Amino acid sequence: MAKVDTTAVRQYLLDLQESICQALEQCDGAGKFARDEWDREEAADTSLGGGGLSRVLRGGAVFEQGGVNFSHVTGDRLPDAATKARPELAGRAFEAMGVSLVIHPENPRVPTSHANVRFLCATSPEEGVDPVWWFGGGYDLTPFYPVDEDVVHWHQTARHACEPFGDDVYPRYKKWCDQYFYLKHRGETRGVGGLFFDDLNEWGFEKSFAFLRAVGDSYIPAYLPIVERRRKDAWGERERQFQLYRRGRYVEFNLLYDRGTLFGLQSGGRTESILMSLPPLVSWRYDWSPEPGSEEAKLVNGYLEPRDWLR
Repeated sequence: MAKVDTTAVRQYLLDLQESICQALEQCDGAGKFARDEWDREEAADTSLGGGGLSRVLRGGAVFEQGGVNFSHVTGDRLPDAATKARPELAGRAFEAMGVSLVIHPENPRVPTSHANVRFLCATSPEEGVDPVWWFGGGYDLTPFYPVDEDVVHWHQTARHACEPFGDDVYPRYKKWCDQYFYLKHRGETRGVGGLFFDDLNEWGFEKSFAFLRAVGDSYIPAYLPIVERRRKDAWGERERQFQLYRRGRYVEFNLLYDRGTLFGLQSGGRTESILMSLPPLVSWRYDWSPEPGSEEAKLVNGYLEPRDWLR
């Protein structure tokens, strides 16, 4: 069995967090990411350990709010969110680490984006039993006023990151993303998708870790060209109100379905860091739908179901 190098994974994740923050700051031109280090060793529950570094930007020239968080947490027992599909791992000690980010631009014509890369290793109390580990992550794009050029670029970048690992990888993880970021109670996808993978270990540690790096390193090339194209597009109160309304769907997904949110809360993670993905402003309207033929109807009627963007 190949050596599981948790030190290398941790260092990569910290470097990724820093490089993403620097790139977003440079793009914004005004906003800066604050640093907030936290430590679970001081928690009352001594079965929990680890900590993390939260990086949050507010009130930038482009980004209304963004969070790029690193966490490395440990525990004596895996939470239910991690063992629901893997009951044989119940009761194992664990360490989990990852970088998770959500970026909420102010301009409604600039899409919201999310990315996450993570690693989990579960160890058995029985001597001689190998640890069970896996990688997971991905990214997805949530436009309010979608432009086909942007969506195609997003998916082209995702496919390019996957290509060295096999021709079937992008289609498989693109489909998984469409299925995962789906609001069942609304009958719609959260946005236009991207990549999602989990429980990745069948390639062995080195190749699986290389794929994690490929996904993490491709987020900025996927997102920032879209931001640069749309950041100066005109918008007004109508667009702002639609953005706030659609942000409500983002909140619904994160609180009802998101595995990372559930795992973080169940494993005693830092609540402020876990919920940093929520937008700073949001609104709900009772039984509302956009005017037929409007720009707003374009999103609802043509972009919120799985679609092959690269055909």
